Amino acid sequence: MATDHGPRAARREADEEFRAFAAARTQALYRTACLLAGGDTHLAEDLVQEALGRVYLQWHRTGRFGRRDRIDNPAGYAHTVLVRAHLTHRGRRRSGEQPHAELPDGPAPGRDPALRLTLVDALARLSPADRAVLVLRYWEDRSVEETADVLRIGPGAVRTRASRALARIRAVLGEDLGLLAER
Repeated sequence: MATDHGPRAARREADEEFRAFAAARTQALYRTACLLAGGDTHLAEDLVQEALGRVYLQWHRTGRFGRRDRIDNPAGYAHTVLVRAHLTHRGRRRSGEQPHAELPDGPAPGRDPALRLTLVDALARLSPADRAVLVLRYWEDRSVEETADVLRIGPGAVRTRASRALARIRAVLGEDLGLLAER
């Protein structure tokens, strides 16, 4: 039997490559999305699905990632798409949706669930743009320039937003931050 080398085979191969990429990156995208969504795990899942959907479309438009003149960092691209989806989500939110003071989900297993929940709660009190700056700068460990590029703002605006957002978090947490950090 002859091997199919036509467009269908190329599409199947691209689909397999995408599946492998998505399987490898979904958890990291989800963790970032949870922070961006202020702990709303359902919104985080939606943001990850939207980001992966957009990456999938780009995956097929450009052929394969890694080629010259193509997107050479699919993981970075996926995180950028995730942050941009988060920032545009607020404008699309349906009026029938109501935020809740408490999340129905329990804390994720980890070293210190109280600290995580406190920090997620503090992040949730920030605007989506401020939250995105902090998540990109301190969770994703991106440079000021990379953060500015993802958010389509200047590096000075990133520094200002980060400084003001950190001050707001410190004001919300007050002395609790020092107590939680000592654990």
